[in-house]
Amino acid sequence: MPVLRPEISTNVRIFSGMTLLRTRFRIGGLFRPQATVRRAYDLFATPLPSSRIRAVQASASGHGAAESEFGHGGERIRTYAWGDPQRQPYVLLAHGWSSHGTRFAGWARRLQDAGYAAVAFDQPAHGHSSGRRGNLPVFADTLLAVGERFGPAAALVGHSLGGAAAALALARGLAARRAVLIAPAADPVDASFRFARHVGLPAHLCRQMLALFERRTGVALRDLQAQHAVPGIGRPALIVHDLEDREVPWGEGERYARFWTQARLLTTRGLGHNRILDDEAVIVASLRFLAGQDVGARIVSSPDLPRGFA
Repeated sequence: MPVLRPEISTNVRIFSGMTLLRTRFRIGGLFRPQATVRRAYDLFATPLPSSRIRAVQASASGHGAAESEFGHGGERIRTYAWGDPQRQPYVLLAHGWSSHGTRFAGWARRLQDAGYAAVAFDQPAHGHSSGRRGNLPVFADTLLAVGERFGPAAALVGHSLGGAAAALALARGLAARRAVLIAPAADPVDASFRFARHVGLPAHLCRQMLALFERRTGVALRDLQAQHAVPGIGRPALIVHDLEDREVPWGEGERYARFWTQARLLTTRGLGHNRILDDEAVIVASLRFLAGQDVGARIVSSPDLPRGFA
């Protein structure tokens, strides 16, 4: 009898699970629309369990960081420090959705070689931090709290949703002289509709899910969109995004570079959404940017020239 290889067996289970999930959302949308909206909202706000699993594995294998915790917003937030952020200029590192702080361990080693300390942390409901759910406002608020705890940073590096949180935190006064945003998400509305298509949630129910988000968080979605959040940030930024990113389209990174007056855009190809964070050339380019060098292209925008390179 044929035997399925483990990876094929896993793919079959994932496919079967997604098919069942989409079927439930489509049927629920017809017969129990409000309950389906609430279920979609909870699912959208719940990170994958792999965040905690990978964090435990990283701690077990040794990441070289000094770990600590502090309380914020009713949760316990785990932090990681490489070097001495009280005595050295330090770089604050913000992970993305369903990720964890020690995902940046490779960055921390390179930053130490360049003379920086590094600080990372697990967002609520991620890694070793407590909590069950999260969202972009929670990400930004927690990032602000970590920045206040460790003091002004030489730079801030954020990946994916962590990049979006980094921009919002800077707009709200986070002290960091420079920022590197890698594959940053620019628009929670677009992200919500991508999620809806993925799980089979009808578009009209996705709009209701967005309205539920605004009611529960008290935050207007407009205020979370890059084009409204970043124009007033008066610090240099490097935006790094891959043309073949299937999770957060390249155009979202370009949007940051277009509306952030002191930003430059570095475009890669073939790295996707996650491998870009570990790419040696991306790390080297980021270190050059932190040292004050010009990296990437400047995007310009005007009524006569909606977008272009300079």
